[in-house]
Amino acid sequence: MTDKRPVNLDIGTIDLPLPALASITHRITGVILVAGAAVLLWLLDESLASEESFNSLKALCDSFLLKLVVWGVLSALIYHSVAGIKHLIMDLGIGETLEGGQTGAKLVLTVSAVLIILAGAMIW
Repeated sequence: MTDKRPVNLDIGTIDLPLPALASITHRITGVILVAGAAVLLWLLDESLASEESFNSLKALCDSFLLKLVVWGVLSALIYHSVAGIKHLIMDLGIGETLEGGQTGAKLVLTVSAVLIILAGAMIW
């Protein structure tokens, strides 16, 4: 009996379709949101600790690094939310075909990119 299963399962060498890449990105943004929530909670705690810490944090808000971190967390939230809405629509039975999956992934990437750029424009 000849075994025809794939031998090389290195994810880096497999040509993944767009819906698979969108799904993997959805999972990665979920992990980023967990770490980002910790950072945002720390910033909130610092802002509420004292008037001095609030004023120092207020001055820090003009720094490029903090704006980049906030934009990164916001970008993850935007992508994760848009992809989550796509999954809710698919739960209704819409877009479950191969073509629907391709179209849904393209829509998620396009809508997310536009919203992420708009969020970046608002931050800077």
